[in-house]
Amino acid sequence: MNTESASNDVSKEKLVADLKVVVADAEELLRATASQAGEKVAAARERIQASLASAKVKLTEAERVLLEKTKQAAKVTDEYVHENPWQAVGIAAMAGLVLGILISRR
Repeated sequence: MNTESASNDVSKEKLVADLKVVVADAEELLRATASQAGEKVAAARERIQASLASAKVKLTEAERVLLEKTKQAAKVTDEYVHENPWQAVGIAAMAGLVLGILISRR
């Protein structure tokens, strides 16, 4: 997995998390205004409920896609490590060395 793809996956995960918060807040707002009467309020509530239903479907699909991509990346990584064990050990050792140097500088 390249850096750009990893960055996009992180951005997508953040978007999914943010959408979950928005959906939860909207549902809370709907519950809080349940006792409000009036034609405009009822119409607004119906629009919000329809939008929430659509957002939940899209959110579920986005989570499914992210999970599938994560599984695919893990599978590719696993295959690479099995095909190139010594290279994988070398990469891990270098990453550990770099992290150790960065941590020790603080």
